[in-house]
Amino acid sequence: MSKKESYEQRTEELLTPIVEENGFELVDVEYVKEGGTWYLRAYIDKPGGIAVNDCELVSRAFSEVLDREDYIEDAYIFEVSSPGLGRPLKKEKDFARSVGEEVELRTYRAIDKQKEFIGILKDYDKDTVTIEYEDETTQIFEKADIALIRLSFDF
Repeated sequence: MSKKESYEQRTEELLTPIVEENGFELVDVEYVKEGGTWYLRAYIDKPGGIAVNDCELVSRAFSEVLDREDYIEDAYIFEVSSPGLGRPLKKEKDFARSVGEEVELRTYRAIDKQKEFIGILKDYDKDTVTIEYEDETTQIFEKADIALIRLSFDF
């Protein structure tokens, strides 16, 4: 397990009780370097959406845990945020809640000269995702080939 994965896993273990105790869902945790600075980000959600006060509540509670546990070697900035409209589907529960919804799927490599696909999420398992197009044809994608999958939205 990489240092990044270790930090994300430990953060998820320590943060989940705080998030759940406040009636929220922990959507994702990421430890990324952007512009020379490390960021530890937690994405939380709840029915009806997350407000700034919700993020502040979780941030304050978890900052105390981070200070006590001190498991991250590098200097970093901790952020708590809403996953937003472009929330990626990552976990089993994300896929389960999105079956029947329109999704946008992007692949790492072109498939039939195309890297972006939009269709209805019909099925998934631990290795594959099936989407159905407007013409009612279906296509199965290997999860390892998917760069991003998220709910599709129009403005």
